[in-house]
Amino acid sequence: MDLTARLDLINWLVAQSLTGVPENDILRGFCERCRAAGLELSRGLTFIDTLHPIFEGRGFRWNETASNESDSFEYGSSNDGEAAQNWRRSVFHHMLEKGHDEFSIDLTNCAHLDFSMIHDLSAKGHRHFLAFVHQFGEAGTLGQMDCFYSYWLTRRDGGFTELQMAALRDLIPLLALAIKSAQQVDIVRTLGRVYLGRDASEQVLRGRISRGVTERINAVLWFSDLRGSTAISESISPDEIIPLLNDYAEASIDAIYESGGDVLKLIGDGVLAIFAGGDMSARQAALRAEHRFRLNIAKLNARRAGEGRPVTSAYVGLHVGEVFYGNIGSEDRLDFTVVGPAVNEVSRIASMCRSVDRELLASSEFCAGLDEEGRRYLVSTGRYALRGIGRAQDLFTLDPEIVASPPATKAYENYLADEMSHP
Repeated sequence: MDLTARLDLINWLVAQSLTGVPENDILRGFCERCRAAGLELSRGLTFIDTLHPIFEGRGFRWNETASNESDSFEYGSSNDGEAAQNWRRSVFHHMLEKGHDEFSIDLTNCAHLDFSMIHDLSAKGHRHFLAFVHQFGEAGTLGQMDCFYSYWLTRRDGGFTELQMAALRDLIPLLALAIKSAQQVDIVRTLGRVYLGRDASEQVLRGRISRGVTERINAVLWFSDLRGSTAISESISPDEIIPLLNDYAEASIDAIYESGGDVLKLIGDGVLAIFAGGDMSARQAALRAEHRFRLNIAKLNARRAGEGRPVTSAYVGLHVGEVFYGNIGSEDRLDFTVVGPAVNEVSRIASMCRSVDRELLASSEFCAGLDEEGRRYLVSTGRYALRGIGRAQDLFTLDPEIVASPPATKAYENYLADEMSHP
């Protein structure tokens, strides 16, 4: 690869990084351009640790011929079990242990080596293995993202030439920078979704970050909390409390997301969510979410009971009203959430579930916006004065017949399923 080809590839990498092209497309374009310039790559693999609540990092790969391998993958923790054993046998672990940033292996003479992957790569006809570790400085590290790892293969007899290895030494740092840049954008989006919620995150990332920038919206409001959580927490060991909260939070959040809602805040064992619009379809979506939540709880309780762990249920309050949606707080600490009298009301409605011994309570405003069929499934529990709310109102719950009678249960599920098909 001559100097002109290297400069063209460097400029291409910079342009892709600025444009925001996905990592697997960057790697594929890089490898194809290397081959076109005479650098006979047969395979390239890169990976980088990231900052994510579930997995440890992401990897990207390219092959010169079609393969059933995916061009991107995610991997979990390498600290325990088989993953830890594989990592300790890897070339990259060896390089970090020995302080090497480059490592070369002649795959035609590697029988004496005990690194993972090496013998399989040799058996597939690759002739030379060249690995790099590019470490980031302290200021460039984010979470576990402190290195860019890559290896490169060729089938060329005699392996990579010195000029080809020199070209890779020049180019891989630019590739690392492009992929790191893309990963940092992914991290920002992930953290936004995880800590702000899906819609709030998109709002913030589109630039709505000024304090006091809010909009009036009509929305269905959901507030749920666990039944008897305080008593349960006092009866179990401290290391069981977080798994308990996580299990039931997942049951509610999955149901809300699957039904088109957006979770805005976790408050201890409570969940505040909205279904935007506040119209009939939003109300129906909230009912679907509540039904899915009950199904999730049933499965969860069966599993936890089988493990000898405590089980519970949850209260859900549903309301609808106009709220302010946006940035609220100080210059140094903002929260993207909803505020307004309707938010206070929905939390009070949820708290009334204990008093009337019902797991679901909905406001009269919520019920009034349903269609005739939907209203048939709700029955009044009476009129109540809510603490801190200036007016009494009728509250509604699901008709007990829905649980007691299989035909009624089926009819309600069909109603929810029909509305899923016709949002």
